Amino acid sequence: MRGLRLYLIGSAVVMLLYLIAQYYKPKPTNWNATYLKEDKIPFGTYILYQELASLFPKALITPSRLPVYNTLKDKGFKRSNYLLIAGEVRMDEYDYKELVKYMEAGNNVFIAAYQLSALLSDTLNLTMNSVFKKEKGTRINFVNPAVRDKKGYLFNKGLGDQYFSKVDTLRARALGRNDDGEVNYVKYNYGKGALYILPSPQLLSNYNLLNAAGAKYIATVLSFLPPAEKIIWDENNTKGNADEESILRVLLKHDQLRWAYYLALVGLLIFVFFEMKRRQRIIPVIEPLKNTSVDFVKVVGKVYYQQRDNRDIVQKKIIYFLAHVRTDYQLKTTKLDEDFVVDLIHKSGVNEDVVRELIGTINRFNGTDMVTDGELINLNKIIEKFYKQAQ
Repeated sequence: MRGLRLYLIGSAVVMLLYLIAQYYKPKPTNWNATYLKEDKIPFGTYILYQELASLFPKALITPSRLPVYNTLKDKGFKRSNYLLIAGEVRMDEYDYKELVKYMEAGNNVFIAAYQLSALLSDTLNLTMNSVFKKEKGTRINFVNPAVRDKKGYLFNKGLGDQYFSKVDTLRARALGRNDDGEVNYVKYNYGKGALYILPSPQLLSNYNLLNAAGAKYIATVLSFLPPAEKIIWDENNTKGNADEESILRVLLKHDQLRWAYYLALVGLLIFVFFEMKRRQRIIPVIEPLKNTSVDFVKVVGKVYYQQRDNRDIVQKKIIYFLAHVRTDYQLKTTKLDEDFVVDLIHKSGVNEDVVRELIGTINRFNGTDMVTDGELINLNKIIEKFYKQAQ
């Protein structure tokens, strides 16, 4: 008993020391590219979002987690700028059409992303290249001499190596190039407004803005946008739609909580598996019930065949047929006269010759006591022909 107590105490002490060590250990740098305005990690956009008020004084800054269509539809924005910074831009046909209306009304859109949606890329005839070209990076600069830097801008970690491998020179105007002459900042005019596209979203991240050269470069990039009364900060392409949040988003956001959740699920599955294996009884095999309908029909058929009572069979077939007429065509069958024949032809859609032959045969059987095999077979064929043609 004493040994068990010492064992439990020792285990508790070790566990406590482990938890303390985990709590106080240095947290590793999170290099995930989130581009979220509240993230202070290297590739968040906390600094940029805070500095927007300085870059666009008198502008009201409004985040939006709705798609472009829902954000801009029937809002009547004037003198506003739409900023979209993400790793990938998701945009469908309705979003793009609303974006074009927005720009043609005199507003401007700025997009910084590594990858555009297929619709946007095909419409603009623009292809991005996100392959790092040099280990030390590629020097970039602006085309306009008024804002062009004498030395250019060189960023580590390849932040400025992205460029456009295909540009529609008839529609797009190059605002920036690298030392190899490749375009890395473009502008598309739409009515009174314009679309600005930068292929390097990480240039706007906290990591780059802490560098003086990076801050100067981004300030110059955004200076191409005219002054605005409103700044719309797109979060739909980084956080997703506000209506699509998972109830587990808090657990899945943090590594420790996420792994605890996964371990709990695995432990629960293991428990269920072993409990099921221990307690489940053998399930007896129950033979399915046999379909005896065919056997029953065969027996009844043999009885009628042995008795050779064709008259009885004819009466039953006539009774079933007339019941079908009353049910499906709502016709009275007390008198099978000419009026009945005409009504049946119109309501059933069966060929007139078939109907007249069938009713005539039925009327003949009403006055006879003997029915031959051939007459029985002929009646059956006529009834089957009626059913096949009936509507």
